[in-house]
Amino acid sequence: MNAFILGAINFIALLVNASYTTTAFVPLPSFKKSSSPSISFHPSPAGRRHQQLITMSDQIPPANNDSIPQPSEASTSTTTTSTNNNDNNNAASRAINFLTLTRTLKTTKRTGWIMRGVRHPESIADHMYRMSLMSMIASFSDGALDTDRCIRLALIHDLAEARVGDITPHCGVSDEEKHRLELETMEYISATLGPLLGGEAILELWKEYEEGTTEEAKLLKDLDKIEMILQAQEYEEEGSHEKSLDQFFTSTEGKWKTDIGRAWAEEIVSRRKKNDG
Repeated sequence: MNAFILGAINFIALLVNASYTTTAFVPLPSFKKSSSPSISFHPSPAGRRHQQLITMSDQIPPANNDSIPQPSEASTSTTTTSTNNNDNNNAASRAINFLTLTRTLKTTKRTGWIMRGVRHPESIADHMYRMSLMSMIASFSDGALDTDRCIRLALIHDLAEARVGDITPHCGVSDEEKHRLELETMEYISATLGPLLGGEAILELWKEYEEGTTEEAKLLKDLDKIEMILQAQEYEEEGSHEKSLDQFFTSTEGKWKTDIGRAWAEEIVSRRKKNDG
């Protein structure tokens, strides 16, 4: 067995879980654009019997820079500082709104394990964290992969579950409806963060994962399943489940998109068979 695969699985198998549930939503402020007239009627000079349509710029006399008071360096500095403080306060507010929302990732237990009667099941955040570690070490083994992008995809792939929960194929929700709910949530998160905190970039990363066409997204799709069957195998070893966990293995058979995913899955299944024997 490849030494890298063995080392990776051994490293990943050491990691554990967290728990609870709440969230808070803070409405985004609305902004109104002000408008100003571009033209106006102005009385013509004396002696003329008609009025002339002129632009606002025509009414402004030529500027004499010597006669216009210039702002002092001190007042300019004060204005800049005030603007920066407002920007920082706004960014801080948006950041805390977002982080408060994501608390539910730490406190919501994964639906599949609850349905199978697993005692003290992992949270969504537990799954996302170990997947992030997986993406890091897996991408190291393939120089063509962008490690930073892999980690970002792992951190974001289940972010929508902070609001919609962990929807599984057994929840009675169609794939189309699940995607719609999650997309709405990601658009809400993007707007909450705004451009300064990378809202649009996060939305685009989530879309990349959902589409699963880039090499990094294909790997992450595999690792999502890998983390699931590794966790299932660990629950079986612990005997912490009431119902069979076979469905987690059968549902992933033959669905690997990458060599790394296929090799890691074979290693996990091999260990499971040894334990059964």
